[in-house]
Formats: sequence, structure tokens, C-alpha cells
Amino acid sequence: MNISEKYKEIRQATIDFCSHLELEDYSIQVVQFASPAKWHLAHTTWFFETFILKNYLDNYKEFNPNFNFLFNSYYNNVGSRILQTNRGNMSRPSTDSIYEYRTYVDTQMQVFLKTISDKEIINLITLGLNHEQQHQELLITDVKYMLGHNPIFPVFNDNYALVHGKNTSVERVSVAAGIYEIGHQGADFCYDNELGVHKVFVNDFIVNNHLVTNGEYMEFMESGAYTDFNLWLDEGWSWVNNNTINAPMYWHKMDVEWYHYTLSGLQKVDRNAILCHINYYEANAYAEWKGMRLLTEFEWEIAAGQLNWGPRWEWTNSAYLPYPGFTKENGAVGEYNGKFMSNKMVLRGASVATSKNHSRPTYRNFFNPTERWQFTGIRLAK
Repeated sequence: MNISEKYKEIRQATIDFCSHLELEDYSIQVVQFASPAKWHLAHTTWFFETFILKNYLDNYKEFNPNFNFLFNSYYNNVGSRILQTNRGNMSRPSTDSIYEYRTYVDTQMQVFLKTISDKEIINLITLGLNHEQQHQELLITDVKYMLGHNPIFPVFNDNYALVHGKNTSVERVSVAAGIYEIGHQGADFCYDNELGVHKVFVNDFIVNNHLVTNGEYMEFMESGAYTDFNLWLDEGWSWVNNNTINAPMYWHKMDVEWYHYTLSGLQKVDRNAILCHINYYEANAYAEWKGMRLLTEFEWEIAAGQLNWGPRWEWTNSAYLPYPGFTKENGAVGEYNGKFMSNKMVLRGASVATSKNHSRPTYRNFFNPTERWQFTGIRLAK
């Protein structure tokens, strides 16, 4: 597939997901970390306009001068922007105008894509496409957060439950102590935070070739774990009590049964399905309760070739830090990953919300330890 076809395919996937939204859904921002669908549509388009068309297409005419302020996310090098908390205040520009913006930029991009051969520009476009795929995953989880906090638990689409996957193995994998290489190798795409191949030493460890299920986590809940401070990290214990937490996100106890919100509506929790929507503190407490632990991100990468992974982003016990020799690109693109290397924990793998061909063993995702609106799960080791 050439880059023009790939561009069309990835950009269309965003539109296909949004086709299930009602017009009223596009502008809602329920909480600071979850952006409106309309903003995702515009921001991913802004990326191509700002970093490609404005810089490299002769006589390109900007669609709307206000859009740089409205749809820049965090690139200080590009200029000022609205506060993230205000993304849901934009009833204007209209949703129709954002779709016009996408069509305008896509048309110009297709003209441009027919003319380019410069490897650096192609690499930048590839980054933009991977950036759009990141936002496709965020779009799914942000829409779920919005609808999951709607009091009538509306159905987004009957085929979008995404949480009923089962484990295909109950085995354990043994990894011998030794020195291993970590980091992305090869000429295919990766993010800058995967670069800097380096060696690490690990001791012998055993890791489950399966993820924790809803039923297993229910046993943790029923044991009184959410009220047992001995299991929790100090900040996690504060989070539990300050927010009155007693179950994973989207879980609701109705009479004596647990139900959870899915994008296919409210459904009974399947005990055999793989757990999701828990944060780092919950994952760590569960591991403590089981007398086991979470993998480090390096152990995860070493074992990845022997593991079944992909249905859930997996919390690791590693802080998000730069690899040896990490360097940022010059200019705005250098703000992509490095500036967030503080107060985040690494997740490895992928999830059912991850776009096709957007996962690899070296991919380093990262979130605040309190966050659980992503499709996050638990793999145990010892």
C-alpha cells in the first residue's frame, strides 16, 4: 500500500467510527482528560495542515486562521492555544465546518502526496498517520467515557462492546536471568521514546500467559481489598478514599449482580472475560493481594514474544523515563513524547481500541497512575 492509499484508509477509519455519533455527541467534554469528538476530528487534521501543508505545499491557503489556536494540543513551538478544559466550550465552529476542514485538508494532501519523494517529509507524514491512530484510540475511549456517564447508558453501536474477550491460555512463561537488549531496532516506524537500544540485566522470573479476568478481580473486591490499606501504595490509598472507589470504572451493582457500561450499552459483567478499566494503583494492589507483582517494562518486552498480548494495555511497574541517549527532535515535533517523562507509568502491549497495525513489542504507552478510562488490564509475574 502506498502512502496515499494508507493516508485515505487511516483518515477514513476516524470518520467511520464517528458515523455512529449523534450531532449532539460531538461537542461534549465530560472531564478534562477526555476531549470532544469534534476536537479530535479537527486536531488530527490540524496536524497535517500545520506540519505538512503550510511548510511544504506551495501557495497553500490556510483553511481558517483561528484553527491553530483552537486545535493545537500542546505544541508550544507552534503558538498559543485554548486550555484543555475549554475544548468542550466550542459549540462553534460547527461540526459541519470541521468535516469541511477535513475534506479541504485531505484534498490538498492528496495533491501533495502525488509529488513528494523526500524521505524526511514522508517520515513526518507517517508520524502524522500514527498520530491519527493514537487519536482513534483516544476517540473510542473518550466517547465511551462521555456515554458511560450519561444517566441512561445509551448504546453507541451494537457491535462495539469491546470488553468480552477471553483468555486463550492459562500457562506461565519462564524467562532466564541474563542480559537482554531493549528498544526498537529496524527501519520501520517507531516513536522517539522507543529509540536508544540498550542492555538490561534481569533475574529469573515467571509471567502469566493470561490476563486477570473479571471473576478473579471480583474475588479481590469481595475480600474487602478496597478497604484494606495494607494492599495499597500510599497515593493509591488516598485515591481510593478521596474518590470512594470500590470497583473498576463503569461497574454498577444492581441488586446482587454487577453490570458494566459498554459501547453496546449496559451489560452484565462476564466473570470469564478479561478485566479492563483499572488504574495502576488497582493493578498494584491486586498483585499485592495475590502475592505476585507487575512486570517491569523491560521484562514485558523480553517476554513479549512468548506472550498472548493485545486485548488490554498492561500496566507495568516502570516509571516513564527516557532511554539512554534519548534526544528530542528540533522544533515542535520534539514536544511529542519527551516533555511527558514525569509522573507517568508505562503500559505495554495494545488494546481492543488500538488501531490496526499500530502495536509492536517496543511500543511504550504512558498514563498517570490514577487514570483508568483506557482499556487497561493486569498481567502478573513473580
